[in-house]
Amino acid sequence: MITRTVSKNPRTTRGDRVNDLQRAGTKVTKATISNTLRRQGLKSCSARRVPLLKPVHVQARLKFAREHLDDPEEDWENVICNETKIELFGKNSTRRVWRRKNAELHPKNTIPTVKHGGGNIMLWGCFSAKGPGRLIRVKERMNGAMYLEILSDNLLPSARALKMKRSWVFQHDNDPKHTARVTKEWLRKKHFKVVSDVQWFASLLCHLFLAAFMLEVTVLPNL
Repeated sequence: MITRTVSKNPRTTRGDRVNDLQRAGTKVTKATISNTLRRQGLKSCSARRVPLLKPVHVQARLKFAREHLDDPEEDWENVICNETKIELFGKNSTRRVWRRKNAELHPKNTIPTVKHGGGNIMLWGCFSAKGPGRLIRVKERMNGAMYLEILSDNLLPSARALKMKRSWVFQHDNDPKHTARVTKEWLRKKHFKVVSDVQWFASLLCHLFLAAFMLEVTVLPNL
């Protein structure tokens, strides 16, 4: 009963289980709950925070994965870029979940998050299979014109520094700035091969940008 309940609701606490069992006429301790769950391979861990995915996002990722399932490895030697907002002073509370090994990204074991809150910083960066490209801070509100300026000043220099082949592909998601007519026209004139609707790397980018950023600063006012 204990394992079944926790499997359905990984965020339940030992105290919850003790109280539920007492109401059912069974007296147990928190230690008994912990030992029982550990014997079943369940461990109390911090819930992983992940971007909130709506059904349309899940379907888009699944569609992309199926379409590129058999692509050779060399096809992925391309530049991938995106901008992201990193929250410095957001919610720091930790939630615990009971989960099995390697199950940290199962939806039941995660905390969906959205990009908002206290102090934050907007970064643009790119990377490829050959390594990271440029990483810059976006100091003003991002719009289509600024996005084009960033691409013009940083994308090609990054590709050259990474010694990308002429067949490299530029990938970005379906943010309105990325799909604007002026952006598409600029990319067309530059003869870039573009793949859009790529959402699977958003979480990875956020972690990479945050790691790089935290090497530089510790508090927002110092920027």
